[in-house]
Amino acid sequence: MHIPDGFLEPGVAAATTVLAAGAVGYGLRRTGATLDERTAPLLGVTGAFVFAAQMLNFPVAGGTSGHVLGAALAVALLGPWAASVVLAVVLTLQAFVFADGGVAALGANVLNMGVIGGLGAGLILAAGRRFLPRTRSMLLGAVAVAAWAAVMLSALACAIELGVSGTVPLGTVLPAMLGVHVLIGVGEAVITVAALSAVLASRPDLVHGWHGTPPVAPVSRPIVEG
Repeated sequence: MHIPDGFLEPGVAAATTVLAAGAVGYGLRRTGATLDERTAPLLGVTGAFVFAAQMLNFPVAGGTSGHVLGAALAVALLGPWAASVVLAVVLTLQAFVFADGGVAALGANVLNMGVIGGLGAGLILAAGRRFLPRTRSMLLGAVAVAAWAAVMLSALACAIELGVSGTVPLGTVLPAMLGVHVLIGVGEAVITVAALSAVLASRPDLVHGWHGTPPVAPVSRPIVEG
């Protein structure tokens, strides 16, 4: 899904860079306001996991590639804005260190995968928190849907940008991208659920905004009078 250099028309690359910079800048302010001893190390651990997951690439028609995104897991652990910042850092490192995605197209890649993917997953998980029971199975179901949707939204944005740039006709790139990423999204949902299940088994308190999942047996405490 990383867009290489030369695939976007300059105006599209500039517009996506402005949008991505604004969103990530806002995300940095939101994240900085809530950063504490719990979230600081979690940002690094989540970023490392997402970085490793995104290195698994699947070829897609039209010269692009698809891969595990990690957006929904990052959102489940950090919240949508912090997740967008983490994804932006991961994508920047990939572009400059591994040439995975073009430097000129970095704004588009951050917008597609970090902002659209992250915030899309965040909206789905927010709806789950509001309307679903706070149980382990409901959380994992919501995360699975969010993971699949994040991949599809990112692929959709990427296809539109390539089509608008005239690199590949929209009628060709849109079904190619979405068709392949339907399956990649399913794989991402499975990986995300497995990873979050491991977190829930040991540290359910790390799941962002879904307090009380899974249910924890009450701990008896001595009553102190006086």
